[in-house]
Amino acid sequence: MIGIVAPGARVVIRDAEWFVRKVDTTSTGGHSIHAVGLSELVKDREAIFLSELERDIKILDPAATQLVPDPSPRFRDALLYMESLMRQTPPTDPPWEEKLYIGHKAAMDLVGYQLDPAIQALQQPRQRILIADAVGLGKTLEAGVLLAELIRRGRGKRILVVTLKSMLTQFQKELWARFAIGLTRLDSVGIQRVRHQIPSNHNPFYSFDRAIISIDTLKQDSAYRLYIENCYWDIIVIDEAHNVAQRGSSSLRSKLAALLASRSDTLIMLSATPHDGRKASFASLMNMLNPTAIANPEDYGPEDIKGLFIRRFKKDIQHQVASAFMDRTIIKTPCAASGSEESVFEAFAALQFRRLDQRHSGTRLFKTTLEKALLSSPAACIDTARNRIRTLEQEAARTPDADMQQAIRNDIDALEALIDALLQITPGDFSKYQKLLTVIRDAAHGFGWKPNDPTDRLVIFTERIETLRFLQEQLHRDLKLKAGQIDVLHGTLPDVEQQRIVEDFGKEEAPVRILIASDIAAEGINLHYLSHRLVHFDIPWSLIVFQQRNGRIDRYGQTHQPQIVYLMTESRHEKVRGDARILEILIEKDQQAYKNIGDPSAFMQVYDIDREEAITAVAIEAGKLAEDFDRELEASLDDDPLAILMGDVDLPTGGNALDNIQDMPSIFADDYAYVKDAIAFVAQTRRLQATFDDEQQFVNLTVPDDFGPRFKNLPQEAKAALRGSNEFVLTSDRRDIMDEIVRCRKEELAWPRFHLLWDLHPIVEWLNDTVMTAFGRHEAPVVTLPQGVLGPAEVIFLMTGLIPNRKGHPLIHRWFGMQFQQGDFETVLDLHDVLQRTGLGRTPIPNPNRDIDTESLAQLLPRAVREATTWMSANRDEFNAIMQPKLQHHLDELSALKSRRLEKMQLDFGDLAPTAYLQIARKEAAQRRIEALFTEYQTWIKETITTEDKPYVRIVAVLRGNA
Repeated sequence: MIGIVAPGARVVIRDAEWFVRKVDTTSTGGHSIHAVGLSELVKDREAIFLSELERDIKILDPAATQLVPDPSPRFRDALLYMESLMRQTPPTDPPWEEKLYIGHKAAMDLVGYQLDPAIQALQQPRQRILIADAVGLGKTLEAGVLLAELIRRGRGKRILVVTLKSMLTQFQKELWARFAIGLTRLDSVGIQRVRHQIPSNHNPFYSFDRAIISIDTLKQDSAYRLYIENCYWDIIVIDEAHNVAQRGSSSLRSKLAALLASRSDTLIMLSATPHDGRKASFASLMNMLNPTAIANPEDYGPEDIKGLFIRRFKKDIQHQVASAFMDRTIIKTPCAASGSEESVFEAFAALQFRRLDQRHSGTRLFKTTLEKALLSSPAACIDTARNRIRTLEQEAARTPDADMQQAIRNDIDALEALIDALLQITPGDFSKYQKLLTVIRDAAHGFGWKPNDPTDRLVIFTERIETLRFLQEQLHRDLKLKAGQIDVLHGTLPDVEQQRIVEDFGKEEAPVRILIASDIAAEGINLHYLSHRLVHFDIPWSLIVFQQRNGRIDRYGQTHQPQIVYLMTESRHEKVRGDARILEILIEKDQQAYKNIGDPSAFMQVYDIDREEAITAVAIEAGKLAEDFDRELEASLDDDPLAILMGDVDLPTGGNALDNIQDMPSIFADDYAYVKDAIAFVAQTRRLQATFDDEQQFVNLTVPDDFGPRFKNLPQEAKAALRGSNEFVLTSDRRDIMDEIVRCRKEELAWPRFHLLWDLHPIVEWLNDTVMTAFGRHEAPVVTLPQGVLGPAEVIFLMTGLIPNRKGHPLIHRWFGMQFQQGDFETVLDLHDVLQRTGLGRTPIPNPNRDIDTESLAQLLPRAVREATTWMSANRDEFNAIMQPKLQHHLDELSALKSRRLEKMQLDFGDLAPTAYLQIARKEAAQRRIEALFTEYQTWIKETITTEDKPYVRIVAVLRGNA
């Protein structure tokens, strides 16, 4: 084999010609070559070749390229051939100047702030980033932009997305509808489907290059954890990443995430609440992104994690999207307690437990837990009391102590008396429920909601499942709802049922009008498509939960003003009234954060739901005055440890992300023009049915059977939405696609019937591969330009030059022209100059179809190749002159960090006696892990940034003047 094969090369393997898509380094030091067939017998077939096994891999010598005339009208075949190569040329900007070439063109409204994460990630040595924007800013879209850019660069063939069960369909659909990135959904049904399609001992992640799965499926299925250990991806996305951080001990989720982090060069993590206040917990996420970044998880600062995350709040980007976010309306609705409720409050306040709260260990008194349930609903409080009675009865049966048994009996009697009082609260006496009915029905004091309007849906949040069930039953009866008009969402539902409920709620055709949800629905899912009204039936005790719940409807893309209602119990009893006022303070703090601060967690500074609830519980247990609680929260803002840790990070674009947009060179007016001509070319040799609407830029295409293998990576639901089994409708109009996404929510079939026409769609990729066969092995077309465009004896060899890194990935990729005059080499022209001089793509080129003296042109080839090689080597020298100091800086930083890590290890173990064999062994093992970690990363940095010294050049076409 001649040198390292690089993406873009045409090679001969096993006497067939292949186009190299991607090259990876294997664990044994060789290379795996991912290629698509060009020769007739292997056309369109994808294959992976191992350099250690394929001893006869031939990179075609550019100087031996056969120059052939192009007989097609207006040189259509040559132009298509050149364009297909341009579209498969990865951008290779220097890392510090990375531009966006495609992600911003997805089916989305172009907003600058959503491009910043992709730009920041692309400017790092490795694309590993935590996108930590606040709830509702569009993290899925931000991830999609980065995914699109990486795929365009040839670094996104294999993708794994890990998310929550309830979000599988939502995430999958967003990436397909807006970016044409297809993911196979491996939920419980999808897994069974996969297992029926492949042999039982096969790894499903080998069968599907792009998949989406829930973290809990991976956690529960040991076989899938084994599959992960034997797989490698180009990109891994972990959604709601705070769920995989280490919290004290290393959970199975965090261990899985750490394993996944080691199985991909690129790691994208998403979380609106990435920090729980513990440095070590956040460090676990940062170490997944860069295991060499932090020497001491308990002692690090902004400089250690710079570039690894990006975090903005609505207030930070409001100026960019003044019309995209509607200012929310907050309504605090008092609910005056009924007589039977007041009796319960009196009984509750008088409760004295002899046994239960003796075991209080600084977490939360049982009486506080009971009050939390009481403030939710009588049903929730009865369930909590009954559960504790069962626990106490079991304890009484185990203890022989008579006094203890009497104490337990006392507590059981007290709880049973409370239950008796709670059972007297009928739905008519339940003030909060009656107020909910008023809010829903009454136009003057509430929503004036009508169940016959499918575009006005309600979201009701409650923490307790018993409250949820009560509301489901009572609302169905009192609002006289029809079957299917009320649905519930909670964590114990199967994954496919959770996905179905979320999808139906955003689909106009579905009968559901009211969604009652537990806080499982507070993370990630979109509920804003047909709903702008949300009711907190019970008030959260955590500010994070406020943010998460409200973010379901108050988010990017909401077209109505969000209306958020808090139902506040008002009691005459001093204790209950004071506790309710504590919760009202939390409502005020959430709104204050929304308007001025951004992150409501800054008030309590523990960045964890459970710990925030504990702070609220302590305030309630202590009988703290609401005013004192308010002052304590305000004082906390003066010293925010999270702000100190994360620092004030400047955006890589300075806030002007739109300045980093750039177009790839093209000789066609747009994607539609290229696809239309490409289909006409393919139709010459294959049976294709295609119609075009030039005004609307729609393409209706029925693909041939040999497109079949590409169907594998399409979501099953996307296939089902096709008009026919092989019939695709594509458009390059982004607004039409976004309108189609909205239309899908009005009909039963919720997946778009037509797709985005752009480079990443499988149809366009298939056309690219097919058009490349316009000319045979090692051939380049000759294009004769009209008189006056080039001189009569002027020739331009249109060429590409590529220099890979040691991993075989392209680092420098250039298109250029080698200009000859009168048979003598003149100069090198960049692609822009070539296109400007020749008018390729701007003006039609008549094809005279006259005989061409290709022999005289062929004689110039060796000189053109030599000059091109020299020019590319100069490009490499210029690149190295800039990159070597940066490489050395990276290596020096790694060396210093390694020293700090070893010092920390030495402190952890201290001075060991010679006889402490076990401790010595552990210390030596820790040192070996550190050495291996840094050696691996240093090797990766060197192999990624260090260029190979043999440029690969290719003759694409010959442009000659008309003599």
